[in-house]
Amino acid sequence: MIFAMQTTTVRDLRSREQKRRDAVADTRPRTTVSFYRYVRIADPQAFRDKLYAKWSALDCMGRIYVASEGINAQMNVPKMYWDQFDAWVQNQPELKGVPYKIAVEEGQIPSFFKLTIKVRDKIVADGLDDDTFDVTNTGEYLTAAQMNEYVEDPNAVVFDMRNNYEAEVGHFEGAITPDDFVTFRDELKRTPELLKEHKDKKVAIYCTGGIRCEKASAWLKHNGFKDVKHLKGGIIDYAHQVKQQGLKNKFRGKNFVFDERLGERIGDEVISNCHLCKETKSDSHHHCKNQICHALFIGCDQCVEKRGGYCSWKCAQVDKIPQKYKKPLARWYNQYVRKRQPFTKTKVKVS
Repeated sequence: MIFAMQTTTVRDLRSREQKRRDAVADTRPRTTVSFYRYVRIADPQAFRDKLYAKWSALDCMGRIYVASEGINAQMNVPKMYWDQFDAWVQNQPELKGVPYKIAVEEGQIPSFFKLTIKVRDKIVADGLDDDTFDVTNTGEYLTAAQMNEYVEDPNAVVFDMRNNYEAEVGHFEGAITPDDFVTFRDELKRTPELLKEHKDKKVAIYCTGGIRCEKASAWLKHNGFKDVKHLKGGIIDYAHQVKQQGLKNKFRGKNFVFDERLGERIGDEVISNCHLCKETKSDSHHHCKNQICHALFIGCDQCVEKRGGYCSWKCAQVDKIPQKYKKPLARWYNQYVRKRQPFTKTKVKVS
């Protein structure tokens, strides 16, 4: 029986807290899946509403972006409805044949707590003017086996197209990783300059599920890079291919994911340290318990327990402020301190 939801065909009317409680109470096994496709969608809003009506009826949860240029979906589906979900998706002209990236591992809690489908100008915020270059002139795909060859080739360059907090917990052996980028938009803008000394070399780029590399490979080729290839299906599909084909795993650490799991184990090695004590090996991301801060940080079990889930002593004190004062304080903090930088990784000081 489909889990009851108080919804209309286009919007879930439950409160945020109720959505979370309902998701946790729903213990049915789920499959976390992601997929994307660049395809012309004539009426993104109508397409969005059609997706919402069907996927909410199947109790799917996730975060999906729809634009005139295509769809970018990260979601989970109750396993009991997977066949219905798959049959419906593959029957849509815009999605027929779209490949899925199935999560490497599921967490102890659902990967998503609600179904959100939004219409956007682009399915990935890349900051590029698509009219200034050929977005269809993308690099060729690399299989997992071919990616391993690039990693082992001293004359090849492997570049991580993800943000710094993603690469910190996991990346390919020998890859050039971002230092100070917290958004894909920032990194993509500066990547041609960062890689200019490697312009005539073989370049392989990779990301979580492959979507960021589609546009990035075309952008690099537009900027004069002769031989750019990208990992098909990203790190997620790489992990599956390695397991299925018995290949050597060249990915170190954990793959950061943008859902409630905040990561999935790819390599056994832990390559990052706790941001709080700066000593203990850890690659477990947490959001500061103080919702005004909500900073993303890496914390070992001991420090997270000691700090009570807060990133600092200051946040623990701020969280004691009466609720009626928190909203204006949060508004001020977002406007003048955080400046609305999404998912910023904050390096916290030991207090």
